[in-house]
Amino acid sequence: MNTPRPSSSALSRRLVLRAGASAAFAAMAAAATPLFAQTRAKTLRIGYQKFNTLNILKGTGRLEQALAPAGVKVEWAEFLGGAQLSEALAAGAIDFGHASDGIGVFQQASGKGLVYLAAESPYPGGVGFLVPRDSPIRSVRDLKGRKVVTGRGYNTQYVLIRALEAAGLRYEDIEPVYIVTASDTVAAYQSGSVAAIGLWDPFLAGAQQATESRLLFDGTGLSGNRTYHFAQPEFARANAELLRTVFAELRKTNDWAQAHPAEVVATLAPQLKVEPKVLALATERRQYGVVALTLAIAREQQGLADVFAQLKLIPKPIEVKDAFLDLNLV
Repeated sequence: MNTPRPSSSALSRRLVLRAGASAAFAAMAAAATPLFAQTRAKTLRIGYQKFNTLNILKGTGRLEQALAPAGVKVEWAEFLGGAQLSEALAAGAIDFGHASDGIGVFQQASGKGLVYLAAESPYPGGVGFLVPRDSPIRSVRDLKGRKVVTGRGYNTQYVLIRALEAAGLRYEDIEPVYIVTASDTVAAYQSGSVAAIGLWDPFLAGAQQATESRLLFDGTGLSGNRTYHFAQPEFARANAELLRTVFAELRKTNDWAQAHPAEVVATLAPQLKVEPKVLALATERRQYGVVALTLAIAREQQGLADVFAQLKLIPKPIEVKDAFLDLNLV
């Protein structure tokens, strides 16, 4: 799995090549005692995915301005999905980032040690399943015995499980085809080898615009489809004031985005190299806002964790609230 490696002006390519053996030793030491647990960060390394609120914050440049007086620089690393982002967080390659509800459950169950810091507002319309426009599949029940593309531990998987249950089916009644990236999902769809695909915005909106598709169902009534913000607990505790600034700017950005959807599209389209009409579709069905973790959100996320445990998609049951870290950041 490829994860972006933070750039460093202090090391030249030549020095990196010469430092192979010592770098391996340093990596082992870092795994035992994370350096970010010992000191306050002077560079904040943020992982983000396309079209999320951190992506919008990056586009505004406001976080860099807010942290400059404290002498803190910001480095941004884009990831194809939350699974890759959470692995980078667990490895210490980045300090802070966001991922979907499903990824949050999987990373906790696997013992990666990450903690939830805050949540985003529900976004049920931002995840859904598509079938070809002329497909004979007209309802969820028609998926029985068919190949359906989803991601293991992705928000699409949970929405699919809930939709099947609501239709009186079990997960075992379909043949899941697991993918890693949205581009792999679309490729499988275009090959004609699968009956339906699950995607998330802006890739869902992109596929709706670019293919002859029909939305079979989305997350409405099935999942809040929240995004969560994660970090290593040691880093979060050592840098709580820094993170308060991040969330303060994130709240401002969310308020602006909610009131100015056209400007959101104009800001992100060139940055993401995504057509404005695709972003417009995704933006119009979204509610922006970062919120504090609550017992109600814990129960919502626990429902997802319980389903995954029952289906043995995670190695053991978990208590989601155990991974909530309340630092009064939001």
